[in-house]
Amino acid sequence: MYGRGLRALSFSTVAALCVAFSLVFFYAPLEAEQGFLQKIFYIHVPLAIITLCGFVFGAIMAIAHLRTGDQRWDMRSYVAIHMSLIFAVGVLITGSIWAKGSWGHWWVWDEPTLVSFLIVFLLYATYQPLRFSIEDPERQARYASVFAITAGAFVPLNFMAVRLSSAYLHPRVLGSTSNLPAKMGFTFVICLIAVALLYATLYKYEMTAKHTRAQLRALRRRVLSDETTAPRRSFQGSTAPGLRPSAPGGVLKMSAVRRPD
Repeated sequence: MYGRGLRALSFSTVAALCVAFSLVFFYAPLEAEQGFLQKIFYIHVPLAIITLCGFVFGAIMAIAHLRTGDQRWDMRSYVAIHMSLIFAVGVLITGSIWAKGSWGHWWVWDEPTLVSFLIVFLLYATYQPLRFSIEDPERQARYASVFAITAGAFVPLNFMAVRLSSAYLHPRVLGSTSNLPAKMGFTFVICLIAVALLYATLYKYEMTAKHTRAQLRALRRRVLSDETTAPRRSFQGSTAPGLRPSAPGGVLKMSAVRRPD
């Protein structure tokens, strides 16, 4: 069921990414101070927004798991957080490149946006070690859900703390303080949609793969159980022609087979 509509979603994602990159390189104007380097903004900022939204989405799925006890919600929460961690690596790489070109340093420790995002990334980097350190599947899913909810609540609080910060070097592109020109704003929105589609496509691919793998494991267990029980049933339920079991000792005696006249 997870693979339904996956092909159409994949084609839509590829088309959206092609349109987004075309707008970035051929439509959006060059920034006055940073020039061509500023175009990394159209990748870095959408990646950051979708990453944080993915962490919150994982927390919502974890709440559904604790309320219902359905393991499918736990799997959805795990995949959402796993995919957001991959996107977070892209955010840190593109942010470091942008910082090196703008400020001359790969990292600036007194910039609240960079440091806060790194804290969120390191927090979620402990999710998988914590999860897989627990052997019992039910306890594993329950503890992982509690962690996802707690960390997911930290994401918007951290975002608000950064927005209220006075020492702020990072450009603001959302809200009342945004001063993006119309062409830049339009390109940014298209890039944000393209990155969101990319996240949804990769999320759906991983959910489909995990669901298929679970079905194969269940089918393999069924086949193995049938193979182990079939010889026992055939031995207990049938005897060779002309033989009949004797008394409870298990010794077989030959009996006369009457041929038809």
